[in-house]
Amino acid sequence: MKQRFTVQYILLVLVQLLLCNYFRFTPYVMLSILPVLVLCIPTRVGTVAGLFIAFFTGLSVDFLAEGVVGINTFALVPVALLRRGLIRLVFGEELLLRGENFSMKKFGPLKVLFVIFLVQTVFLLLYIWADGGAVRPFSFNLWRYLASVLAGTLLSVAVADILSPDDRR
Repeated sequence: MKQRFTVQYILLVLVQLLLCNYFRFTPYVMLSILPVLVLCIPTRVGTVAGLFIAFFTGLSVDFLAEGVVGINTFALVPVALLRRGLIRLVFGEELLLRGENFSMKKFGPLKVLFVIFLVQTVFLLLYIWADGGAVRPFSFNLWRYLASVLAGTLLSVAVADILSPDDRR
């Protein structure tokens, strides 16, 4: 299972690279599946290891796609820092104590959608601020956040379903 997750994680980082390089339809929508990738790191992986994974994931996307080195890393590392706390808040302490992973089958789509919305929000607020949010009009930043969080959350639900374990396998 560990190897399957690693392969899926790397393939989905490649999907993020494609999103960054080829799917820029408008300046208002910034699609990112990176927050859900970090969220779906198995719970047996501790916070420090999660921080390193997020750091190197963000840095690789920065170097290979964004052009602004550090912007994804800056926004993704806090998501990794908050990952276990958000899982504890939404899914409960028992999930972490057992070392289990969350899935839509176990907890339902509303809880998964909520936690994905939270990590997308953290990521996008930091990303938009680092991407010149302080010098752009508030209305532009607000519309960019709203459009990006809606599109990113919907896309991330599908990614979480791919990365979440299926008990029937």
